[in-house]
Amino acid sequence: MSFGQRFFASFIKEDRYRWLLEGLGNTLLITVFAAALGAAVGLLIALVKVRQHASGRPTILSRLCDIYLTVVRGTPVVVQLLIIYFVVLAWSGVSGIVAAVVAFGLNSGAYVAEIIRAGILAVDRGQMEAGRSLGLGYSATMRRIILPQAIKNILPAMFNELITLLKETAVAGYIGIRDLTRAGDLIRARTFDAFLPLLAVAGIYLLIVLLMTTAMNALERRLRRSDHR
Repeated sequence: MSFGQRFFASFIKEDRYRWLLEGLGNTLLITVFAAALGAAVGLLIALVKVRQHASGRPTILSRLCDIYLTVVRGTPVVVQLLIIYFVVLAWSGVSGIVAAVVAFGLNSGAYVAEIIRAGILAVDRGQMEAGRSLGLGYSATMRRIILPQAIKNILPAMFNELITLLKETAVAGYIGIRDLTRAGDLIRARTFDAFLPLLAVAGIYLLIVLLMTTAMNALERRLRRSDHR
């Protein structure tokens, strides 16, 4: 079979290229909402951990956060996805997309929490003391002084976590979601030709990562220019 025939069978016949487009849409949808959930969960846990570090006294909430971090970082994301879909949310009848957002979001939140915590602790302690001396409370000082500086420092790590999250969604097919990887595998199953569909999937992932990396580099350059003003 010629290359043209293989290309036609993989992408043109039965409009199979639409499977890739649908899969790409699902992948991006899961990634965006899971990233938002992960950022929210990670920020809350990081603040709890930083408060514990400042006080030196563990609380029930901080111990629960420790358990969450240990469990999430110690188990495979695909197992977490299966548990969320087939056990935790089995009674609710939610779609696979929602279950995937919850699973990947909670997984990402554990790593985001450590990134944010490290970023906050990297800010000079004098910044907190300066804020308190100006009459700001702990929460106001954290919100107005500490977090803006920490976020600027952790942006590269956050972008790396976003890229990791994008690639982790490739296992969403385990719960029946036609994501990008699953779409390529379905084409392979129909054509019995793995090369072109899987090469296309890899190329799309690579293109998205390159675009995200370019955006991150541009943002870093802009932040560096603003620091010198």
